[in-house]
Formats: sequence, structure tokens, C-alpha cells
Amino acid sequence: MKDKAWATYLHAYVKYIEENALTNSSLREQFGAVESSSGSISRLIKDVLNGKLIKPGDTNTAHSLYEIHSNMGLI
Repeated sequence: MKDKAWATYLHAYVKYIEENALTNSSLREQFGAVESSSGSISRLIKDVLNGKLIKPGDTNTAHSLYEIHSNMGLI
């Protein structure tokens, strides 16, 4: 597994423990990326979603939220 994909999953896991969810903004902050890199962060999130490491969270919010898949063995 690629390092950034695994780091994205771990970030989602930490957010889960904090009773929160991964967002583009939270992941940019985690990686120390500027706002103009939100497109590349979105592509990374999409790759991790396609890899079934995370899943869409609450779809009734204005922002996209992502949660971990509970079948990954860490919870």
C-alpha cells in the first residue's frame, strides 16, 4: 500500500477515535498542504475510497465526510 494512502487511512482512523470524520481540509492540514492543493488531496481521497479503506460518511452535510471501514481490523 502506498504511504500516502495508508497515512490517509490512519488520519481517518484518528478522526474516528475523536468522533469526527476525515475531510479534504483536515487531510490538507495533516499533510501541511496549502488550500490550492485541494484537487490533489481530493484525488488521494478518491483513490483511498476506491481501495475500500474508507467510506463516505454523513451525506446530509454541506461538506464531504469520510469514515473508516470497520472491517479493516483496527476497530
